[in-house]
Amino acid sequence: MLGKLVLIIGPSGVGKSVILKSLRKQYPDLHFPRSATTRERREGEGDDLYDFVSDEEFDALINEGKVLEWATVHEGARYGTLIEEITPFIDHGKTVVREVDVQGFRSIRKHPLFSGTTPRYIMESVFILPENREQLVDRIKGRAPISEEELSRRVKSMDDELSEAESCDYQIVNRDGDLEGTVEKVAKALPLQ
Repeated sequence: MLGKLVLIIGPSGVGKSVILKSLRKQYPDLHFPRSATTRERREGEGDDLYDFVSDEEFDALINEGKVLEWATVHEGARYGTLIEEITPFIDHGKTVVREVDVQGFRSIRKHPLFSGTTPRYIMESVFILPENREQLVDRIKGRAPISEEELSRRVKSMDDELSEAESCDYQIVNRDGDLEGTVEKVAKALPLQ
């Protein structure tokens, strides 16, 4: 029996990372793939979340068709979703859970492995919503000092991300103080195996 890919999507600050951390604890049979990245390894960082590669190695991964999607983010570092971290696990009946941004979701949704009338693999998507827009704006402001220009840029990006919610299979509101309830709703919606 084939497994499936589950994408967790939502705007920055909505709580995706905390939800994934909780899913890891509660559902040890799920597979959480590593990302390839060109950024420097931080002190004390292992290989559990990232496959650290050089720019040349990242270029080779792209040219050889070994990434589902990739993007340049924070200070020019590139991050990518490795096919080898996804499809072999699906082939062995695993549910693979991956957090991606809206750009990554759009790319994976169009990838030949997951698109068309008879895609090779099943992909489901869960969009995590805030209780309200102001909640996210407050979280952005509360993380660190931020200029009005940067805040305006982030809010515009957030609005773009929120516009993608209806494209997802499920929309789940992450209510303040109810992480357990949110994780339970994600698990029930899919259902996770």
